[in-house]
Amino acid sequence: MSIAQVNLHAGRRNLGPFPPAAPSNPDAPHVTSAEIVIDAAEDQGPLTRVWESIGYDEINWTYTPTGKRLLKTFQEFSGHSYHVRPHYVFCSGSGFGIPHWGSGNVYHEDDNGNPYYDFTIADQTYDAIVNAGHHVLVELGFTPRALLPPEAEEHPFENSPTTYTAYEAGTWAYPPRDYDKWAGLIEAHARHCLERYGEEEVSTWLWELWNEPDIYYWRGTPEQFNELYTVTAKAIRKVLPNGKVGGPTVTSGGLEFLKGFLEYASTHNEPLDFISYHTKGCRFPTREYSPIGAPAREQLNPSSTKMLFDIRSFNRAIAEFEQYRHLPAMVDECDAAVPAHFGRYDNANYEFQNTEYYPVFQVKLMKKILDLNATEVVSVEQATSWSFYFEGERYFEGTRSFLTAGAIEKPFLNAYRMLSKMGANRVAATSSAAWQVSELNDTDGSSMPEEIDSLASRDEDGTVAVLLWRHTDDQYQTEEAETAVSVTVKGLQDKAYQVSHYRIDSEHSNSHTVWKSLNSPQDPTEDQLAAIRAKQGLAEFEAVKSLSAVDGALSVDVSLPLPSASLLMFAPQS
Repeated sequence: MSIAQVNLHAGRRNLGPFPPAAPSNPDAPHVTSAEIVIDAAEDQGPLTRVWESIGYDEINWTYTPTGKRLLKTFQEFSGHSYHVRPHYVFCSGSGFGIPHWGSGNVYHEDDNGNPYYDFTIADQTYDAIVNAGHHVLVELGFTPRALLPPEAEEHPFENSPTTYTAYEAGTWAYPPRDYDKWAGLIEAHARHCLERYGEEEVSTWLWELWNEPDIYYWRGTPEQFNELYTVTAKAIRKVLPNGKVGGPTVTSGGLEFLKGFLEYASTHNEPLDFISYHTKGCRFPTREYSPIGAPAREQLNPSSTKMLFDIRSFNRAIAEFEQYRHLPAMVDECDAAVPAHFGRYDNANYEFQNTEYYPVFQVKLMKKILDLNATEVVSVEQATSWSFYFEGERYFEGTRSFLTAGAIEKPFLNAYRMLSKMGANRVAATSSAAWQVSELNDTDGSSMPEEIDSLASRDEDGTVAVLLWRHTDDQYQTEEAETAVSVTVKGLQDKAYQVSHYRIDSEHSNSHTVWKSLNSPQDPTEDQLAAIRAKQGLAEFEAVKSLSAVDGALSVDVSLPLPSASLLMFAPQS
């Protein structure tokens, strides 16, 4: 590693007083009651659907049968197009996907050093995304083997049966040796996409240079990265004059890198259509190598407070550049824990990624991001879940994914089903037991305590959706008593409303609970699989009922276990 690289990494720092992971506190107080008031007549403008974006490392699983079905599932339940961001499109390789690695294998050179391109894998990847009704967030990375610089030969590497060559061990992260050939690759890639998918589709795509250049994904200097951005943006705009280009997609420790990039872009008048960065809620001590089924050595948790602090810090840094205040912020990795491919066998704290805790965490996080949007100058447009699925894992491995073995849907997917039912416009919602984003001003690094909060919307047909939850940033916190919540909806017409109630908790919308009740089979029978799948979708908590609004209001009582989320839909009846 170069001296410049060492200095770059030494300059990284975490934001705020947060520990790597939040400790558990069994003595933390519970919320015993709450009142939620919705004013359906207080329109707060269009509801930004920040959750409609996913991404993942394993590009070659995009076009597997399971990958294609999962992409279609998102479109089917949402009726909307997500942006999908896979890694490794320019990495050289065979196209054989493994966790945390993949290859698009686009760039090649003949014996005379002349470039030529093979878009076979890229086509399969983008076809799967577009054919499922989604759009591509094109991550332009990383360095193809034929473009490695001479210093890559010094990269430390020893032959190992678990690593093919020095290339897979990390030389793909070095800057390309020839920026002109890189520009040719970018131009050819953009032109091929334009010809294959058409201008109308490609105009919806986002074009982003690299990934997390403030850490080991980039083995060059910030100056080299900035120069590469100039070359890349120019090549995109040569083919797509209105192409949306952006970056620098740094980690939460990369605030200074982002500031340097924005300073460079502003002084050089570089095209910039969005600004991207990442946040993670925790990093557990990795692989404990404990006996199978052993508990975690220390009970730890993700912190949504830490994530929100990261987002606010980045957006305030962006706001320092007046010409960029209007640009959308893309949190194109926004996840409770890292890395995605670690599960409960690596560290038992990852178990939350199997359970109802995670979907409730996610809906809470999305609402708080919207609250930040309402109070800050710069707004988040997308908060990407870096999640997809993993080939070859055991049932409920505990990875950060929407599916487990056998393509069974995990409870996490139901967070997105709930969010998809929210209406077009946000309306006012208050809770007597909610944590407020203003509390970030005085944070001491503690994670979010137990709260009950809500997000509400209204559609053009008058349907009001109220999403409410009970949650704490502690996966080990439980309580037998449920919390009584009074929900009052005002601003309605004096007429009858059909009320639907959906629920995520340990007993509803929860394939994992059923699997555990069957003694956690790793080779489930057909009957067991049927029982598990019967509980994998979003479940109605109770039968649909009719209530009439009086003086423009109606009320319902809800009882929430810890953790849980309920979605109430009030549809006017003719």
